[in-house]
Amino acid sequence: MPDLPPENKPFAITRYTPGELKAALRKMYLIRKFEEGAEESYTRGLIHGTMHLSIGQEASAVGACMALGDADKITSTHRGHGHCVAKGADVSRMFAEFFGKETGYCRGRGGSMHIADVEKGNLGANGIVGGGLPIAVGAALSAKRLGTGAVTVCFFGDGANNEGAFHEALNMAAVWKLPVVFVCENNKYGMSTSTERSTAVRQIATRADAYAMPGVTVDGNDFSAVSEAMDAAIARARAGDGPSLVESMTYRWRGHSKSDRNRYRSKEEIADWMSRDPIVRMADMLVEHGIASREEIAGLEAGADREIAEAIEFAKAGENPKVAEVTRDVYTEAVQ
Repeated sequence: MPDLPPENKPFAITRYTPGELKAALRKMYLIRKFEEGAEESYTRGLIHGTMHLSIGQEASAVGACMALGDADKITSTHRGHGHCVAKGADVSRMFAEFFGKETGYCRGRGGSMHIADVEKGNLGANGIVGGGLPIAVGAALSAKRLGTGAVTVCFFGDGANNEGAFHEALNMAAVWKLPVVFVCENNKYGMSTSTERSTAVRQIATRADAYAMPGVTVDGNDFSAVSEAMDAAIARARAGDGPSLVESMTYRWRGHSKSDRNRYRSKEEIADWMSRDPIVRMADMLVEHGIASREEIAGLEAGADREIAEAIEFAKAGENPKVAEVTRDVYTEAVQ
């Protein structure tokens, strides 16, 4: 096909280099393969407890983090594996955390819902609905007071938009013009309750109006749309103009958690959203615009498969925590 003028190309094609776009697709594959590997390990009894998978939401996580550096911060959710990988986490250490090993990010104490990687700016996933909102405001306040120029991206789900912490966080961020971007990953259901039944407004982004900040709703399965909205919001925050709210419309292919019997959604609805696979759409965009060949894309997927297989073996071989050290890291060391 003839080359399109820049104004007719998707934002991501003109904004990012071919290398950056291929790296983004690789991260999307890595997220998908990580969660499929975690699901299989759980089925085989290698992982205990539960987990909340974000399969189908990969473009939202990767697109949201494209304009961030290590100095920038994120806060995550109980469905946070994709955010961790998008912010640069090592999947070997993530699996080790799942397996309860000392080699995990939290030395096996946090598990699926509490992975943190402070060196990469990931302040941690959170098992509390809306729990990351006040933490993100605190991180943004710290960045503003210290003049670091860092931006905080706060991920939360549609279920959290009816929590008091949501309204308190947005209000405080707006009053103090803090460098924070609130990202609502709206996958239509808070556990088993649809947004139609739980939320008075049709689009959560419209709630930004009450706090005098920009609010935008985007197709969360379109990497280019997500990254375009986030680039603008992050640039605004970095310039000192305050917070924004980005609503990313997406969908989780699996149930809320491994204990979810998934009876509140129709097979037709799930199939419809699966036909909008964000990874397929991203790969097709790169091929269409001559960024990557099908062979290159197949190589990226195969590489992700190998990395995940190696990560699982790393986790299996990791050292188990010692029972005698069960309270280690619960209390701070005594100050001399």
